[in-house]
Amino acid sequence: MPASRRMLVSVLAVAAVLSGGAGATRAQTATTQAIPAAARANPALWPAAASPAAITDARTEAFIGDLMARMTLEEKVGQIIQADIASITPADLAVYPIGSILAGGNSAPGGDERAPLEAWVALSRAFRTAAAERPGAAIPLMFGIDAVHGHNNIVGATLFPHNIGLGAARDPDLIRRIGAATAQEVAASGADWTFGPTLATPRNDRWGRAYEGYSESPEIVAAYAGPMTLGLQGELVSGRPLSADHIAGSAKHFLADGGTEGGADQGDAVISEEQLIAVHAQGYVPAIDAGVLTVMASFSSWNGVKTTGNPSLLTDVLKTRMGFKGFVVGDWNAHGQIPGCSNESCAQAINAGLDMFMAPDSWRGLYANTLAQARAGQISAARLDDAVRRILRVKVKLGVFDRDRALEGRTDVLGSPDHRALAREAVRKSLVLLKNEGGVLPIRPGARVLVAGAADSAGQASGGWTVTWQGADTTNADFPGGTSIWSGLQAAVAAAGGVADLRPDGDYVERPDVAVVVFGETPYAEFQGDIETLDFAPEEPLALLRRLKAAGIPTVSVFLSGRPLWTNPEINASDAFVAAWLPGTEGAGVADVLVAGPDGRAPFDFTGRLSFSWPKTADQDVLNVGEPGYDPQFAYGYGLSYARPAQVGTLAEDPGRVVVRGNLDGYFRDGRVLAPWSLILRDDGGDARVGQRLAASSPRANLSVRATDGSAQESAMALTFSGPAQAVIFGQPVDLSRQRNGDMVLAFSARLDAVPTGPVELGFGQDRIDIAPLLAQGRVGEWRQIRVRLACFDAARADVAAVETPFVLASTTPLALSLADIGLVSHDTEATCPVKR
Repeated sequence: MPASRRMLVSVLAVAAVLSGGAGATRAQTATTQAIPAAARANPALWPAAASPAAITDARTEAFIGDLMARMTLEEKVGQIIQADIASITPADLAVYPIGSILAGGNSAPGGDERAPLEAWVALSRAFRTAAAERPGAAIPLMFGIDAVHGHNNIVGATLFPHNIGLGAARDPDLIRRIGAATAQEVAASGADWTFGPTLATPRNDRWGRAYEGYSESPEIVAAYAGPMTLGLQGELVSGRPLSADHIAGSAKHFLADGGTEGGADQGDAVISEEQLIAVHAQGYVPAIDAGVLTVMASFSSWNGVKTTGNPSLLTDVLKTRMGFKGFVVGDWNAHGQIPGCSNESCAQAINAGLDMFMAPDSWRGLYANTLAQARAGQISAARLDDAVRRILRVKVKLGVFDRDRALEGRTDVLGSPDHRALAREAVRKSLVLLKNEGGVLPIRPGARVLVAGAADSAGQASGGWTVTWQGADTTNADFPGGTSIWSGLQAAVAAAGGVADLRPDGDYVERPDVAVVVFGETPYAEFQGDIETLDFAPEEPLALLRRLKAAGIPTVSVFLSGRPLWTNPEINASDAFVAAWLPGTEGAGVADVLVAGPDGRAPFDFTGRLSFSWPKTADQDVLNVGEPGYDPQFAYGYGLSYARPAQVGTLAEDPGRVVVRGNLDGYFRDGRVLAPWSLILRDDGGDARVGQRLAASSPRANLSVRATDGSAQESAMALTFSGPAQAVIFGQPVDLSRQRNGDMVLAFSARLDAVPTGPVELGFGQDRIDIAPLLAQGRVGEWRQIRVRLACFDAARADVAAVETPFVLASTTPLALSLADIGLVSHDTEATCPVKR
């Protein structure tokens, strides 16, 4: 192209950007008018913001314009699609010009979630090399990852307290430093983009992502949004990319993910526009002003309309009124939840203002369909070009065209002493002292200390998004260089001349002077953490606390949780009670505040204050400062200290309204069909319902079932097929679309009692998959785990929004096998997709 022609293209491109993309805006107006009035935002009501001028410049826009003039339509469509490393290989880039990859919560190099740093670097380099070698424009990739509380994907990384704990610290400078440390560790692994900061304002503590929010109050969210953005990205400088020790951020989830009815993840925020702005939008203003390069659209809805498909929010408010010049990325297949869309086809989302699909496992079909929609004009050339320009603008700022990767592969950066010291500081600043009667804290020098409960579990202290998505299967071996709460207490007590004894069950040999009991929630993430009541249900910790109290042993409770929970009985049974949230890998930070030094004084006092109100009853799931009827047990901002003691007294132990917990995920365990589900045996002769506890024999003409031994006596069921029949777990229709979209797995233990002679179909809803080849891989008489991803089942055929039969086992030929432990589990370990017949 002649120089004069290139200059003309560049000038026109810059003019289009400076004018706001008039063609795209006109097309958008019609789309906005189709949104129901209750979910149509009025931009004039919203706060103004502006991406810094340094996010781009005339030279950058000219470079982008020249590049786009040489791009094919295929290359442009490829830029707006992101694929997960579990579903794409570097070789695929020779065929598909995909613009971005991500590593989701359970994705890792070679499927090894404990892969070392070197494997992550090798993988990122392989993808970069493949992208550089493809023909045409060969635009470099962006590699995104969820670094939720540090680089939680890699064994040996520094894990900071989850955001709920950081909110209690009330320290914006601490947040900036944590962002900077996280950026360095992510850069060391070869990734260059994290999906954070999370700027949700959780308003219902039943939400499984409450711990990802800093506070129920927008004041803390707004105070932290800018510093975390600056920590991750650094301050944007005109004409210069981010430095080697910074990465791109993504403010999420726009908008009101923390305001859904019932605290349901991916649910609907049924609120006024005034509430939407005042409570849920406040963090985005400072994030945009600080230069956040990307924004992630939410799974959730506002007044019935999915945000990912709401142009009034994505285009009219975020991009126009709030002046956001970066790009908007979707959440994990969130576009597929828009009416009229599927994971493989959704022009509506792009037309609404989404710039990049997150299509982890649906990217092939989505690429083909989006390309066809662009060719047919269902996605206008102006809208596609606007999306591509925004993506390229961020890539230039990130520096992927010539990125300084000086930190890449640096093992000394991952879990460095400076980062661990910072995390330890964050732990002690996040602790909130709810009760301290009789001066039991700080623990005096020379004391004999019993340490009980989960004190030596770094995994429980770290919570979800830890090595794996749900974080439920970690061991202390996954945290080299880290310190459990027990290790920290042991060292501090010994340094003060005392003796600490770890007894998880609380049974001691020599009577202690004081006991420290660590207990709380076990790890979870997202919708798997949604609960129906705030009652802390496990009985064992309370029984232990009461046993110690009856023995006259002063007791300190260290409570691990991702949200405030109703714990009045546990608080009453404790002399001191500390809300430690989910502190991460530096448990010594707990000991820094709980244990006195040789001089009798603790090295640090409690400074944490509640950023979430603490409930007085188990049904106070909506309990937010400033709202009518506000009546907490411990108010927002509450926090005792050694310098500010106070008496708490005995708390009421009436939990209030008790909600019966639903059961969407567990179907058969310990020899029992779990309520509300039933087991039905089905053949041509009709149905036979089996009791929840299996009888000695419950036959149909072609199928019988009886109790048999599995891991325990009569913990399994033995099925004998003599002809066509089905064993069906049946119940009222339930919506399992979140579970399927969240990549959960239908798992069960199976023992072949005879070799199958034909297909063995596993059913989920109305869809069926033949698992006979999977069963045949085992030996007769041997128990094996069978794990099939829900994503393997066709969503439409399964009717995932109204599933009555979450588990079906069918055979048309004789078959004998035994089953145990049937249910949905997280995709934390290997799962499969059998080939459909």
